[in-house]
Amino acid sequence: MPPTKLIVFSAPSGAGKTTIVKHLLAKYPQLAFSVSATTRAQRPHELHGRDYYFISQAEFEQKIAAGEFLEYEQVYGGTYYGTLKAEIERLRGAGRHVVFDVDVEGGLHIKAFYQAEALAVFVKVSSLEVLAQRLNARNTESAEKKAERLAKATKEMAYATQFDTVVVNDDLPTALARAEQLYEQFTAA
Repeated sequence: MPPTKLIVFSAPSGAGKTTIVKHLLAKYPQLAFSVSATTRAQRPHELHGRDYYFISQAEFEQKIAAGEFLEYEQVYGGTYYGTLKAEIERLRGAGRHVVFDVDVEGGLHIKAFYQAEALAVFVKVSSLEVLAQRLNARNTESAEKKAERLAKATKEMAYATQFDTVVVNDDLPTALARAEQLYEQFTAA
């Protein structure tokens, strides 16, 4: 069995990484999604085990103590997000390439751990104003949460140069075509 690879998409909130990841998953059946764990509240359209593993803060902290996370971050006012080692092992054991939709620091942790087995892709838009418009259009968070995400986005943009490549998502069809190209080149190598 050829070795599986990992493709990590990271971005500030609202840049479109989730849209890109969902597109790749629909197009490439050999690609599997690494479901992250979180302590944040489940949104109405989300399913446990498909979008996230929704767990309590106490359970998350028990898993941290047990060393079960490849990476984790506490963001947005104490909410945890993380990648469970068992999730990656399960998918790779099934011979699948793995795609990640994680925050910027988490993406860099995964890249550092897997090195050449992982491609780290930073998704960005041309301005913070565009991010603000997208977050407003999503209408999933309070004004306070949106402001928090925009403040974090300013810091996250500085990390772009630490990724293997950048996809600019000002035009979705162009960004999707670039993501397909990156996936095909990386998994063929």
